[in-house]
Amino acid sequence: MAASFCPSVCIDAVLGDLSLADATKIVQDAGISAFEFWGWWDKDIDQILAAKESRGLEISACCTKFISLVDPAKRAEYLNGLKESIEAAKQLGCNTLISQVGDFRDGVERSEQHASLVDGLKEAASMLVDADVMLVIEPLNDQVDHAGYYLVRSDEAFQIIDEVGCSHVKVVYDIYHQQISEGNLIANITKNIDRIGHFHAAGNPGRNELTIGEINYPQVFDAIKNTEYSGYVGLEYWPKNDALAGLREVAGWFA
Repeated sequence: MAASFCPSVCIDAVLGDLSLADATKIVQDAGISAFEFWGWWDKDIDQILAAKESRGLEISACCTKFISLVDPAKRAEYLNGLKESIEAAKQLGCNTLISQVGDFRDGVERSEQHASLVDGLKEAASMLVDADVMLVIEPLNDQVDHAGYYLVRSDEAFQIIDEVGCSHVKVVYDIYHQQISEGNLIANITKNIDRIGHFHAAGNPGRNELTIGEINYPQVFDAIKNTEYSGYVGLEYWPKNDALAGLREVAGWFA
C-alpha cells in the first residue's frame, strides 16, 4: 500500500477567480493539505509562501516554463528556464515541476522529435538530481483541448521515461486527458505506476467536477491506493457548482 496518496487543488483552475488568500482558505476549509498552480513567474513568490505558511499547506507542484522540448534549437532556452524554475521551486519548498513538451513540428519526422525530447531530458537530469526536484512531463489530449500538441498518449510518455533513465524524470498522468486520448485508465496507471510522479484529475466530458461525467474516480483512486504510489493527485478542473462543497466531497474519498 502507498504511504500516502493525497489530493491537491490547482488553484488556477478550480479557484482562479479568487485572490490567493481566499483560494488557499477554501483549500484549507475543504480539509485538503496541498495546492498547486501553473506558472510561478507571473506570481509573487513571497505572497505564495505567506499563504502557504498561514494556512498550514504544502505546495505539491508548479510548472516550468513552456518551451518546446521537441525542437533542439530551443533546448538551451528550455534548460535555462528549467534552471530558473528549480530555483523557484526550492524557494517554495515544492519538489515537483510539471513540464509540457511543445507542439508537433510539421515536416519533421516524429522519431526525430522523440529523440530531441529524450536528449533534452537527459541533459536536464543532472540538474534535477543535484537539486532533488522531480520533473514530470505531461501528455495532453489533442482532440478537445490541445490540438497540435506533440505528446498525446501515455505509452510514448512512459517509453521516454525509460529512455531517459533518471528517477527524477517521470510522467504526470492526467486522468482526464488520458480518458479522452486512450481510456483503459486503471490498467495503464497500475502497470506503469513506477513511471508516474504526479496525477491530475477532472471530470469528462466537460473538465468539471470529478463527480460529473463518465470516469468512476473512487474506483480509479482505489486502484492507485493499492499501488506503491506516494504522492498527489492535482484536482485541475473548472467547477460548475459550489467549489468548496465539491472539494470537500473529493477530500472525503481520501479520509
